[in-house]
Amino acid sequence: MTDTVRIVVCGDEGTGKSSLITCLVKDRFRPTKIQPTLPPLTIGAPENVQTTIVDTSALPQERNNLRKEIRRSNVICLVYSDHYSYERVSLFWLPFFRSLGVNLPVILCANKSDLYPDVEAEKEMMPIMLEFKEIDSCIRASAKELRNINELFYLCQRAVTHPIAPLYDSKEQNLKPAAVAALQRIFFLCDRDQDGLLNDKEIQDFQIKCFNKQLAQDDLDEIKSLIRKTSPDSATEDGIDGKGFILLNKIFAEKGRHETIWSILRTFHYTDSLSLKDSFLHPKFEVPLNASAELSPIGYRFFVDLFLLFDKDNDGGLNENELVALFAPTPGLPASWSELNFPSSTVRSEAGHITLQGWLAQWSMTTFQDPKTTLEYLAYLGFESREKGVRRRRQAKVERNVVLCYVLGSSGCGKSTILDAFLNKPFDATYHPTIKPRTAVNSVELQGGKQCYLILEELGEREPAILENEAKLNSCDVVCYTYDSSDPDSFAHIAELRKRYPQLDELPAVYAALKADQDKTTQRFEMQPEEYTRELGMSAPLHVSAAWTSISELFANVAEAALFPNTASPRTEPESVDRTNLWIAGAVADDTASAVVTFGLVWRRTSGVGGA
Repeated sequence: MTDTVRIVVCGDEGTGKSSLITCLVKDRFRPTKIQPTLPPLTIGAPENVQTTIVDTSALPQERNNLRKEIRRSNVICLVYSDHYSYERVSLFWLPFFRSLGVNLPVILCANKSDLYPDVEAEKEMMPIMLEFKEIDSCIRASAKELRNINELFYLCQRAVTHPIAPLYDSKEQNLKPAAVAALQRIFFLCDRDQDGLLNDKEIQDFQIKCFNKQLAQDDLDEIKSLIRKTSPDSATEDGIDGKGFILLNKIFAEKGRHETIWSILRTFHYTDSLSLKDSFLHPKFEVPLNASAELSPIGYRFFVDLFLLFDKDNDGGLNENELVALFAPTPGLPASWSELNFPSSTVRSEAGHITLQGWLAQWSMTTFQDPKTTLEYLAYLGFESREKGVRRRRQAKVERNVVLCYVLGSSGCGKSTILDAFLNKPFDATYHPTIKPRTAVNSVELQGGKQCYLILEELGEREPAILENEAKLNSCDVVCYTYDSSDPDSFAHIAELRKRYPQLDELPAVYAALKADQDKTTQRFEMQPEEYTRELGMSAPLHVSAAWTSISELFANVAEAALFPNTASPRTEPESVDRTNLWIAGAVADDTASAVVTFGLVWRRTSGVGGA
């Protein structure tokens, strides 16, 4: 909302423009003649809005100054006082404003109403309002009797601070689509149990949130009665439905109570253009070098509750319709999810629905790879928490919860099958070469019952570009080198990779001999895999098969190598690292929810030194 308002007072000579301004300041009428045009006047106003009132002359020689003042202002107060000046409103003044190319609200004032007490305001003003939609509101006033002076300038201020134009189409006599969309999202967020109704408790919670006070029961009954007059089924004892909520706000607009609508919209972080504030969707959030972002326990709890709320059939999975409903207050699925072919990137049930495990894994990966997307969707989805602020923890290391692994190996060695097995997909013997990078994320149980989220990424044809990209390698925690134990030429590819990209040795690694259910063959390489890893001071390759249930040990080993890199490092010298860690439970936006992310150190080796 703007904190400055500039009102330009226009109208024919002798209509009482200067008298209206003088009465506002002096609170009394001066019957003696005052100066023709008053100097600009600045006054304070409610809600810390500074208001400047500019008097103008209608004389032809002052026309250039009039144009200049109109273009500098936020709102026009157009004054008439008799039949002649009334006719000039539609014949001269409003066409003149349009000719200047300005798009300002106009407050139409019938001054000297004490001289015409029998005039019906609605019959006099409604035809002009219907013809010129830039007219925000009309009022009859009298400087002589000090009638509606404060109200006149309040209407001028309100036209700027609480504009009706973005909300209501006076010609169509309906709320505008953008306003309807914003109010529908607000209804969705306030419908806590997602039953399609705002029950009495949800209405009271909404009332306290927006207006900081409860509704009296009589007022609540009156609101429901008002809605029932137009839509009998939209307000019942059980609550108010979405249609009734929109209808109620339409009634507010028609009755000139658009401050109420703006109070609602601004409480939910909408701007004057009915978009969500950028500071709300994209709060300042930078991940320090050699650190990663993760969901905090509060964040996980929010996404668990969201899953349970929208799993309407209680089958333990989110089907397509339930996902559509869940993402209704957002622009849709995050773009990164579509790039990863969601939902195939995470765990699904036999029916193909996203399980709770897969849902949390997907958000864990999103937060790890692009925390700003998670913050944006927390805002869209209505995350709120009283916990906020920033805390630093230096006494102990923050345990990381999400790690990224690049799966490397020769073509056809079984990398894609490993990713399928990681997501509990059935074995498919058909070979499908991986062209684009492919990602899979799931939770892994480690020794001692601790759980973490492991992201496996197969690089496809982009492998050379990714391995040469320092930023991409810095985001990786561990490498899983895979080879086909039944193919004699498969292991040589690993040695060639390490030789071509020596920077890979800065990452911990796990070696895996795939297709262990087939006959093992001798590798055509100067050393056999077991000897090769022994020379590096590393564990021998794990022999696994997608057809064996024991393949889960591979995933646990990979995750542990990422979390405890000294156990999977080809070198043994201790590493000097900065063990400063940050825990962030910062705000999603100004005065809103906590960001629910954790900063944890990402293990990195420099100059070939390993450590944790």
